[in-house]
Order: sequence, then C-alpha cells, then structure tokens
Amino acid sequence: MIKRLHTSARMSKIVKHNGIVYLCGQVGAGETVTEQTQDCLSRVDALLAEAGSDRSHILQATIWLADMADFAEMNAVWDAWVPEGHAPARACGEARLARDVLKVEIIVTAAERPLS
Repeated sequence: MIKRLHTSARMSKIVKHNGIVYLCGQVGAGETVTEQTQDCLSRVDALLAEAGSDRSHILQATIWLADMADFAEMNAVWDAWVPEGHAPARACGEARLARDVLKVEIIVTAAERPLS
C-alpha cells in the first residue's frame, strides 16, 4: 500500500511504501548556507518523525547546492547532524535551484522505525 501525506496537485511531502519513507526535496530559510542547511535539516527531522522514522534510519540523501563553493560549509552542518555510525549513502551536486535565494536542497529516503 502507498500512503501519501501533505499531498497537492503537484507533489506529496511524504510518501510511504513497504516500510520506506520518501521525502520531497527540502529547502530552508536563511541568508547563509549554514542557516539554510540547518533549517532544511530541521524540516527533514519533522517530516521523518511524522512518517515514523528519524535521521538514524536514513538510507540515502541527495544534496543539491547552488554553488559547489559552499560544499564545506554545508558539510559542517551535515556532519554535526548525522548520528555517528548512521551515515547514509549520499550524493551532492551543483544545480540551479527553484528560486535564486536558495542555496541548498536535500532529498531523503529513509526506513521506517521498527515497531516496538
């Protein structure tokens, strides 16, 4: 069964299927890459919690930067956020993002937390 949450005509923020959680691309507010990455990851945390998962269950992440010169700055935030021993498969590339003010977008796929 496929479950879609926060669905509009264009997309769903969360899609769940067979124990896997797919999040739509998340962007954040702020002036700097650090601020936008922190806000973006806070949004990822909230969506994962709503979907029955968390950052320790992330399987894969794709990160888009508007400028690869911001790679180290984004990584400083990312590295502090990912729980030790739970680094997902990850890719990072440069792309023109949906709005000129955006510096980072993160797309996450995670496993649901096991029921206890």
